Amino acid sequence: MEIDNDFLGRGWSFPPEFSIRQKEVVMTTGNNDIQNSLIILLSTKLRERVMLPKYGCNLEELLFKPLDLTLETEIKDIITRAILYHEPRIDVLSIAIDGTNELEGKVLIQINYQIRNTNTRSNLVFPFYKGEATEI
Repeated sequence: MEIDNDFLGRGWSFPPEFSIRQKEVVMTTGNNDIQNSLIILLSTKLRERVMLPKYGCNLEELLFKPLDLTLETEIKDIITRAILYHEPRIDVLSIAIDGTNELEGKVLIQINYQIRNTNTRSNLVFPFYKGEATEI
């Protein structure tokens, strides 16, 4: 039996896909929609969206700073604040920064969160590197 999570929201898949057979945009629901929303939020620069100038994180501004405890704390604060204001479906439980591949210019950001309506816990590992972010 499959659980219906449509109440968590429904949105375009990310990156956007189109179904030729059904002649419509491919949609996501539930936790997949939340994860897509988080990837978009973390990838968006502040003022990039004209109608929502405060949407985004501006992580690329931190790209060339040395990864120390101060920077890790700043990254966590930026992400926590952005999720608090722009993703009301979840509560952030923790954020971990993995700088193991720092010399290659890659930082892994792991966000552990809980979906408010279902109390389901999940996580997202967001690789951030060389001025662009991509999904693993």
